[in-house]
Amino acid sequence: MSAQSPGMPGQAAGTEAAPPSAARGGPVSHALTRVARLHRIAAGRMLRSAGLYPGQEVVMMLLWDRGPVRQSELIKMTELDPSTVTKMLQRLEQSGYVRRSPDPADRRAVLVEAAESSCALHTQVSQAWSGLEEQTLTGLDAADRAELTRLLARIEENFCAEAANCPDGPGTCQT
Repeated sequence: MSAQSPGMPGQAAGTEAAPPSAARGGPVSHALTRVARLHRIAAGRMLRSAGLYPGQEVVMMLLWDRGPVRQSELIKMTELDPSTVTKMLQRLEQSGYVRRSPDPADRRAVLVEAAESSCALHTQVSQAWSGLEEQTLTGLDAADRAELTRLLARIEENFCAEAANCPDGPGTCQT
């Protein structure tokens, strides 16, 4: 019985299937797409035990670190569609993890903040991300990990430069 590749059902680990014909001119882009999909699936598995869907943990991280923010600002920070953020916040609010209230400075705006009950969730999310990091980097030594981080930052810079929206370096793309 051969080990299965996580990306291609029925494919033995260590073998590469030819990319789709339209992706042959972009093997790195094809690989990034596959890895991002698998990373999101793994994140979903790890977050499920905390009762979260992928993406909700990012919203919670922002709220834990920044405190109360306007919903419109949260939409900008996450770079997600407003309807997606609204649905996430509804679910998080129903779970008791966030609170929404009118902004005292502008009653038309809504403030969103992490609820006290989300403190235990912080630990679960942190553990999930640590586990995801370990799974992602298994088999890479410290030098490989540093090089991968450097290369991914460079790729991010390329996208930011193309969009002309990365004033503060990697990890700070603004839309």
